[in-house]
Amino acid sequence: MHLFNAWLPPPVAEATKGEKDSFRCVVAAVKEAWRLEDPESVYSTLKWISVIDLFIKAKSEVCLEDVGALVGIGLELFHKSYNKLYVQVRWGNILVRLLNKYRKKLTLKVQWLPFYDTLIQTHFTRNTGPEGWRLRQRHFETVTSLVRSCRRFFPPGSAIEIWSEFKSLLENPWHNSSFEGSGFVRLFLPTNLDNQDFFSHNEYRIICHASDWIKECLDQWASIPNCQFWNSQWAAVIARVIKNYNFIDWECFLPVLFTRYLNMFEVPVANGNGSYPFPADVPRNTRFLFSNKSVTPAKAIAKSVVYLLRVGSSAQEFFEKLVNLLEQYYHPSNGGRWTYSLDRFLHYLVITFQKRLQYEQQNADMNRPANLYLGRSERMSFVNVLLKLIDRGQYSKNEHLSETVAAATSILSYVEPLLVLPFLASRFHLALETMTATHQLKTAVTSLAFAGRSLFLTSLSTSAKADDPDGAHVFIDLLAISLSNALLGMDANDPPKTLATMQLIGSIFSNMAKLEENTEECSFMPSISFSEWLDEFLCRLFSLLLHLEPSSVLNEGLHASATSGTFLVEDGPYYFCMLEILLGRLSESLYNQALKKISKFVRTNILPGAIAEVGLLCCACVHSNPEEAIVSLIEPILASVISSLKGTPVTGFGGSGKSDPPVSAKAKPTISPALETAIDYQLKILSVAISYGGPVLLRYKDQFKEAIISAFESPSWKVNGAGDHVLRSLLGSLVLYYPIDQYKCILHHPDAAGLEEWICTKDYVNEENPLIGPKWHVPSKEEVHFANELLDLHFQSALDDLLRICQTKMHSDPGIEKEHLKVTLLRVDSSLQGVLSCLPDFRPSRNGMVEDQGHISFLIAGSTGATVGSVELRERAAEIIHTSCKYLIEEKSDDSILLILIIRIMDALGNYGNLEYDEWSHHRQAWKLESSAISEPPINFIGSSHSKGKRRPRWALTDKAYMHNTWRSSQSSYHLYRTSGNICPSDHAILLMDDLLNLTLHRYETVRAHAGKALLKMIKRWPSMISKCVLTLTENLRNPNSPEYAVLGSCAVLTTQTVLKHLTMDPKAFSSFLLGILSSSHHESLKAQKAINELFVKYNIHFAGVSRSIYKALHNHSDEPDFTTLVSQIMSFDSTGLHWRYNLMANRVLLLLAMASRNDLHFSPSILNETAGHFLKNLKSQLPQTRMLAISALNTLLKESPHKLSAEEKTTFPVDSQESPKSSLEGALSQIFQEKGFFNETMNSLSHVHIITDTESASSRGNHGNSSFQSLADKSITRFYFDFSASWPRTPSWISLLGSATFYPNFARIFKRLTQECGMSVLLALKSTLEEFANAMERSKQCVAAEAFAGVLHSDVNGLLCAWDSWMMAQLQNIILAQTVESVPEWAACIRYAVTGKGKYGTKVPLLRQKILDCLITPLPHMVTTTVVAKRYAFLSAALIEVSPQNMPVTEIQLHNKLLKELLANMSHSSAQVREAIGVTLSVVCSNIRLYASFAHNYSHEELDSDSDIKVKGESWVQFLTEQASELVLNIQKTGQSDNLETPTDTVTENGNSHDDIKWMETLFYFIISSLKSGRSSYLLDIIVGLLYPVISLQKHTFILSRVEKQQIWKTVEKLLIDNQVEVREHAAAVLAGLLKGGDEDLARDFRDRAYMEAKNIQRKRKQRNLSLGQSIASVHGAVLALAASVLSVPYDMPSWLPEHVTLLARFVGEPSPVKSTVTKAVAEFRRTHADTWNVQKDSFTEEQLEVLADTSSSSSYFA
Repeated sequence: MHLFNAWLPPPVAEATKGEKDSFRCVVAAVKEAWRLEDPESVYSTLKWISVIDLFIKAKSEVCLEDVGALVGIGLELFHKSYNKLYVQVRWGNILVRLLNKYRKKLTLKVQWLPFYDTLIQTHFTRNTGPEGWRLRQRHFETVTSLVRSCRRFFPPGSAIEIWSEFKSLLENPWHNSSFEGSGFVRLFLPTNLDNQDFFSHNEYRIICHASDWIKECLDQWASIPNCQFWNSQWAAVIARVIKNYNFIDWECFLPVLFTRYLNMFEVPVANGNGSYPFPADVPRNTRFLFSNKSVTPAKAIAKSVVYLLRVGSSAQEFFEKLVNLLEQYYHPSNGGRWTYSLDRFLHYLVITFQKRLQYEQQNADMNRPANLYLGRSERMSFVNVLLKLIDRGQYSKNEHLSETVAAATSILSYVEPLLVLPFLASRFHLALETMTATHQLKTAVTSLAFAGRSLFLTSLSTSAKADDPDGAHVFIDLLAISLSNALLGMDANDPPKTLATMQLIGSIFSNMAKLEENTEECSFMPSISFSEWLDEFLCRLFSLLLHLEPSSVLNEGLHASATSGTFLVEDGPYYFCMLEILLGRLSESLYNQALKKISKFVRTNILPGAIAEVGLLCCACVHSNPEEAIVSLIEPILASVISSLKGTPVTGFGGSGKSDPPVSAKAKPTISPALETAIDYQLKILSVAISYGGPVLLRYKDQFKEAIISAFESPSWKVNGAGDHVLRSLLGSLVLYYPIDQYKCILHHPDAAGLEEWICTKDYVNEENPLIGPKWHVPSKEEVHFANELLDLHFQSALDDLLRICQTKMHSDPGIEKEHLKVTLLRVDSSLQGVLSCLPDFRPSRNGMVEDQGHISFLIAGSTGATVGSVELRERAAEIIHTSCKYLIEEKSDDSILLILIIRIMDALGNYGNLEYDEWSHHRQAWKLESSAISEPPINFIGSSHSKGKRRPRWALTDKAYMHNTWRSSQSSYHLYRTSGNICPSDHAILLMDDLLNLTLHRYETVRAHAGKALLKMIKRWPSMISKCVLTLTENLRNPNSPEYAVLGSCAVLTTQTVLKHLTMDPKAFSSFLLGILSSSHHESLKAQKAINELFVKYNIHFAGVSRSIYKALHNHSDEPDFTTLVSQIMSFDSTGLHWRYNLMANRVLLLLAMASRNDLHFSPSILNETAGHFLKNLKSQLPQTRMLAISALNTLLKESPHKLSAEEKTTFPVDSQESPKSSLEGALSQIFQEKGFFNETMNSLSHVHIITDTESASSRGNHGNSSFQSLADKSITRFYFDFSASWPRTPSWISLLGSATFYPNFARIFKRLTQECGMSVLLALKSTLEEFANAMERSKQCVAAEAFAGVLHSDVNGLLCAWDSWMMAQLQNIILAQTVESVPEWAACIRYAVTGKGKYGTKVPLLRQKILDCLITPLPHMVTTTVVAKRYAFLSAALIEVSPQNMPVTEIQLHNKLLKELLANMSHSSAQVREAIGVTLSVVCSNIRLYASFAHNYSHEELDSDSDIKVKGESWVQFLTEQASELVLNIQKTGQSDNLETPTDTVTENGNSHDDIKWMETLFYFIISSLKSGRSSYLLDIIVGLLYPVISLQKHTFILSRVEKQQIWKTVEKLLIDNQVEVREHAAAVLAGLLKGGDEDLARDFRDRAYMEAKNIQRKRKQRNLSLGQSIASVHGAVLALAASVLSVPYDMPSWLPEHVTLLARFVGEPSPVKSTVTKAVAEFRRTHADTWNVQKDSFTEEQLEVLADTSSSSSYFA
């Protein structure tokens, strides 16, 4: 049994024993509901999902066999419901929860392929269903979560199947399928025990050794540079393998891995901006599906690092280097967008380290090699490295990072306390010295609070004392100092510091068993007198309370809460918890000392701005010792209230029956504001104070009665409200279950009686001593009796008053009547809020008969307290409230306060258990139970007392158990009636629902909102009532006389998930909903139209399809229209007279129904024919949005493609030699498009969608258009489904010279689909229009022509080759030779679309690809303009990025070789535009050849043309490029030198004109830049490196470069320090600073020493006046820059050499510019980065050195 269930109140804990049988019944009911022969029966199982979830959340003890059976049914049901997305989402989510909870106990085998098929069918094909995008998104998230949960259950052999399946997707890294492939590998590849053979050295035919597979993985990873999505996928895969398979030797891969990890942290190096220069573009939909934040995968990196650590491994050394490079970015002065990923990196490093240590401690006896366990030295090394990051990040200005650092410090202090705790102590003392820096003190105090327990344990640990005898005293002294200084931190003007201080006090006292007055008994903290400390604490606390200012204006309205207050209450639970812990741990004498002071303070002060704070102080006193506190606190307050209220005017509304003589409303009796404030304050304090009073309150029952009645009878509404709080709190205190003695210590630590032993929930077993459980307040008979008395006084009596007011209209004055109603309703509401669900629920009815409670099945145990009142009392209340509601609507409909009060009452009456659920949701005093201040991690090396999970103080676990009981009581009966079809709500509940339904249509928005929330909760519990609500509310939409507020109220309810989900199954509600929306165009109000539009959009987004039962119901029932009639009705809405938005909505509904009915054989053909024809006509609609929807519709409906040639037919029947079968839609469609002028009119209409702007970006490509005329709401209707990965283009778009294309692939797809559906007749009808538009002057018409031409070219239909020969080729040639440049982007996109590979992964060659490429490769006529030449190259590059290089046929290889030869021959072309195009095309051609060669080399069995193969493999072009580049650089340098000498000789060199050489080099630069931008550089890296000047940033490759290579780079960069250009010198210095930081330490030391000596020599020569010795400015500046690089390489530390270096640098400040500016900037940066610790670090300098620095930093005088 779980600890929380064992610790429930005794009556509830006993009842939980029946939950095992209850769960078995639920599993049996699910089996019975699901019938394999009836696919629709899955819907009847959905009602059980919430019930199953109930058992999981309740932590019920259930039988494992039942769980296994349920998981088996669930998985079967999931796979059988492949076309029912909503069902899969619901079942998938519950299966994930079950599998995660019982993963280590279940034994089952799960196949991976069905999940993959589900993903492909639903998300990766173009045959999308009608479901809304939000549902599709949830579906993908669910399936992927389910796969991750099932991965551990994949059977042997799954890994090899999965790798074989997805390896082919990764072959072409420049196709989007590679991103999908990496996502699938990460998602599916299992690393469980059953599949370890795949990764091990056992002989597997495909992969022989683990190292082979890892090498292949790393090669794949390297194939796409600069892409965080790609990095994330592979980093996650590698991390899982590293963690789960410890037999793999990673040593040889460490340099590559750590290089990858370092590069994934996008931090600024040198002068960089901290991001990739050319990041690879991942399609939006792929990023959306494989959810990945575009940040560093810190979790995967951290997991890899931690699990790579082994005895004898160099992983620790690599990790230290990584941290040395990253630590500077943790510093407060060096934050940026990279801070988040660094924060997560530290967090996951510590968490993963903790998990690894925990696993090793729990499995210490297993037969694992000794080197896999981390020993003491490995732990110390790791912690020491982490302390660098902690040191830098502790005072970060980023709050998340500083909290992460504090939590990390806490965990590590249990691993290596003697390393961590001294560091913590020193930082705390430093913070105390600089108390003005409050953020430092707050952080230091928080860190200390988090490490409080480890400080206590270490000070008592024998091993720690042995290692460091004085350390124990130091840590105890630190705690004592912190406790004393904490009092100074309580400051009303500094909320963060105050809350941190209170957290510290709570943390310290949570560890101590008891606070004694005599210090000698508290042996481990002798330096502090708790009696004196307590006096000082209370003094400070009272001062704090006196100076508090409310965080906002006090809310004196209806919902004013007694506990709404200042930051002490609003900003966290620390204040109340601190008081509870402190007062709970005090000895009797100290408690009495505190109580005396608190009592005096409460009696003598009235603080209206701190009601909650003072109330909680009193509450903590009462909770700790009710007997004492009731006398000292409650009694005086009660007496004061009663005496204050005596003599004040009495209304007689409070239940006494007595009242002052009636007076007119104008002369309303009042009390003075001061008295009113005092009474309100005291009553509200009282209400909070008595929350846990229990039976001791009984002795003051009469006083309480009197006080409450007097408060309700006061003429002040404020006092009435305070009386409401007291009554509510008093009832709760009497009848509810709650823990008492919660904060008293019961368990003492075995090593020290003065410390409390903390508890782990996972260590709990039933046999354990039950005394550790909490003591509960279980109401006595006397308490229940008193509660019933109060109900008689203020519930029964108030109901009688209410009925009398409404029936007799007893008040002639409406003002007095309103006051009487307000107070009476308040009394009813207060009673219900107080007793919660202790007042029994309505009895439901079964088929009209009232159901006896004893016959209803049991699900889970739960009770909030003892039963009071009766069912009859609740029923009577419902009847009277119903009568009152009618009266208020008729007589007081403009009084929102009365209406909201009655809605609250109806909510409490009708929604049984909801008040507890709200309390559980908003548990104000809940401590952050995961806070490190009150949690001890599972691994604890201080006393080697490890546990299975976190340990927490008993009070914190008791608090969780209390909240667990509160939740249980809210749920115990909630689901009982939802699972039985023939049980209906009680008649009384139906009355309340009807009233709430009326109030949702009220004219006041606040009334509608409150009523709507209450109604939704009721109908969610009773789904049978939803249909009635829908019919009523949709009638308001149809009715032309409905006022605006009725429409707004109706839409607010209809738009909820509860209603929208129900429509899937209810035929009547479904048709009423659709027709209601479409019939609502008569509402003229803008608000109403906006609400209707939002309702329709939300319906689209969440549309879950239509159940088959709806078709049957609509078809079979004569009293309802059948489905065909419904479609006809909806089609009739599409008329020209209708507003365009309603026209759009009608068309959208039509499409939804057509798609949803596609699987229904009876309706499908006729409906699809009608709708396809209808949408084809809509392409020429005058309404732009309707055209857009028609595009979406046709892309979805045109599916059959009978005229499309198969792969075999393309080779066998290349010409039109056979008849194609006809499509079911062909007849209907042909008739439409063969009408005269149809395509002309259609294309003209579509051209209007193309809005061409100067600033249009390429980001619009792939959408349905820029659509600036469309609002977001309209787009969500037209773009009703995601294109997902079927979107085009399927390769990255990086060629900037193509410009920004207004080319919409969805338009092209329509023409393609239409051609495939109806064959050559489309081409015949389209030809003349296409030619006309292609030659049009308007760019928008050319856009449509490009889309239509692209679609036709890509259609691959029978007869297309003949059409190509007859007119298409000529058309393409005309396009190439056309002089216009504006439409080049669109025609380039057209060609790209036409040659795009077919199939899911783009590897199948389209029918016309080779024809189009041949047309493009044909040489141009001689007399064409350079624009046409550049255009041709642009078209070629666009076409060639779409080929699949790994599968190129011989013809494509030959074409590449031919083009390569042409490009190399034209690199010195006279036109800059052409040279750029050549450079781009060359990068595409070369990278394609390289990728092909890598596969051709591996797969030599392919039949290749020998000549082509030799040309490809020989790579003579590589040699030509590199040699030619080297030669031309020398030529250009020679020419440049001769120009400088001003010789009159001719500059023509042996090899030609130098200008041609420069042009050739310019083309080469275009080639290099394009290679980098394209993401293809990994296949051309050797060429690029050979062509570039070898300046590579060493920092990013520090792990993989040899020492010789590093030396070469150092020398190269050093030379640049004396370059002629200032900019070059400064960049070189910035690079050197990075090299000094992360490079080789020996090289760095050598450089620093040389830089210092050279600068020293220059200074000496300056002093000797030897400036004339010929030193240039560049050489002096270079020396100063070298010195500055040394200084800036240690931005936050103070190594011994730094003072001399920075002082010497400062001495150069008198030099002329640019030396002076370099010195000034460097010294300023030095001062900025060392500012935080300057108080300490300045001691490293001499007085003279400090003076030099001061002179440098001071500004020059204007008069100097």
